[in-house]
Amino acid sequence: MNPKTYSAKASELDHHWYVIDADGMVLGRLASQAAQILRGKHKPTFTPHMNGGDFVVVVNAAKVAVTRNRLDSKMYYRHSQYPGGLKSETLRQLLARKPERAIELAIEGMLPHNRLGDDIMGHLKVYAGPTHPHQAQKPIPWQAPKAEPVEAATSLAVSAEQAADTSAKKSASKTTDKTTDEDAEADTAAATTEA
Repeated sequence: MNPKTYSAKASELDHHWYVIDADGMVLGRLASQAAQILRGKHKPTFTPHMNGGDFVVVVNAAKVAVTRNRLDSKMYYRHSQYPGGLKSETLRQLLARKPERAIELAIEGMLPHNRLGDDIMGHLKVYAGPTHPHQAQKPIPWQAPKAEPVEAATSLAVSAEQAADTSAKKSASKTTDKTTDEDAEADTAAATTEA
């Protein structure tokens, strides 16, 4: 076995294209999945200092969902760098003005804040509508990794219960053996006292 940690070279990187449909998805959950794909954390060849992630195309950005009253309470700020040039708007206003920007900002906040993060953001393509111009790249619809099926989980639970039952039986037999030994010792001590 090689004791060195694997580190991918630039020639070994293989970028795929994925499509995520944002229709009805919660903004933060969508952003975290997209950030993982862009960063390359879902690949066994993940190398922290390289842009080894895949391209992500997000469609239907205008139909993204948020929970509770975040449409009106979540604020976005920008500054023109002139005195008094602070501008603010709610998520509802941002989605009406430029829906792509809300998703870009959410994903950008989950990536490294350095030159690598800027390079990774170049792999993100966001569109307000259901169409995109990247058909030539043959993007694959993204399927999030799922938890193991219930049958497998139950079989693991059943085997754990069986193991617990076996250990309980062993400990019970040890206790029975100890009490038998103690009874024998008491009988011997009583016999020696009588003699």
